[in-house]
Amino acid sequence: MNDTQYYPETLSVRAGTESTEYGENSEALFLNSSFRFKSAAQAAARFGGTEPGNIYSRFTNPTVTMFQNKLAALEGAEQCVATSSGMSAILACVMGLCSAGDHVVASRSIFGTSVQLFGNILKRWGLNVTFVSLTDPAEWQAAITDKTRLFFVETPSNPMTEVCDIRVLADVAHAAGAYLVVDNCFCTPAIQRPLALGADIVIHSATKYIDGQGRCLGGAVLGSKALMEPVYGFLRTAGVTMSAFNAWVFLKGLETLHVRMEAHAKNALALASWLETQPWVARVHYPGLASHPQHALAMRQQTSGGGIVTFEVKPRAGQTPQEAAWALIDATQLISITANLGDAKSTITHPASTTHSRVTAEARATAGITDGLVRIAVGLEHIEDLKADLALLTA
Repeated sequence: MNDTQYYPETLSVRAGTESTEYGENSEALFLNSSFRFKSAAQAAARFGGTEPGNIYSRFTNPTVTMFQNKLAALEGAEQCVATSSGMSAILACVMGLCSAGDHVVASRSIFGTSVQLFGNILKRWGLNVTFVSLTDPAEWQAAITDKTRLFFVETPSNPMTEVCDIRVLADVAHAAGAYLVVDNCFCTPAIQRPLALGADIVIHSATKYIDGQGRCLGGAVLGSKALMEPVYGFLRTAGVTMSAFNAWVFLKGLETLHVRMEAHAKNALALASWLETQPWVARVHYPGLASHPQHALAMRQQTSGGGIVTFEVKPRAGQTPQEAAWALIDATQLISITANLGDAKSTITHPASTTHSRVTAEARATAGITDGLVRIAVGLEHIEDLKADLALLTA
């Protein structure tokens, strides 16, 4: 099908779909490790890359290919490389495009495990990393060296929902001969398309909204064929591979992506607006609110504020901020206490002691992650039930 003639909602349902001679209407699941060849010559041609086709499911599988093609159509990318998790997607991107001695500029407002990957593991292998403010282009400009290869951002950020100007950062990166990589996990292509705004590469944790029901782990790297070639080469060799079963689950998730993201965002805006009126809430962070520092920018880059709301709990007399946050979380009966997000079920977590617990206290403070901060990934329950669950402690 011609991806350019259809609306994104249609691409979510139809793009990338192929059927076998049996004519199945739902994508087939190929649970096999290898594929047979008609001859030794064909095997050689497949391995040599002169004939397209499936070889071995570590790097070629029809179900995974369908997922890759569908997500690429939604992001407007030439190619998608599917991986075993969101973190392996970041690893594949960096290992494919960088070498020892190269330099990466990354936002300090990224997922705690991403901070560990860049700041500890990759640093040990000779990658130099500078962390800067997500929202201040001058800091990105000042951090550039003659070895800078990548800019890496999450926008909106985890967990503070800060938003950067993708086009401005892309211009800064390109002027320095670097690539801009955007983790689009919080928005998905249903809400934001970074490549259309000037980014070079998009990263996804498919585990989150792309799945939508908390079932499987997976990730993806998307961009031009030229940039994806070394990323795919790393995956082919290292095997950070998405399983066929997980790809099949994600294909089903993508079919409902747009309607789910609309519902998540509607609920999130309603919950964030309600939280701003509660006396036990000190501050709410949500891009869809007019009070958000980058609200106008978010509404230019995104179709909605997304599904993630964070807020700071006011301590009661004698409470520390962490005690106040934990008391609120523990009082909930409906919302799931888990650090995952993107599920149909609303989830709640305390970032300072979970997702960002391995980040230093100083780094958390710089990123605005206080001990009283609570993050909710707003699900698809009725909004009044979510409000009532959060109000149990103060009822």
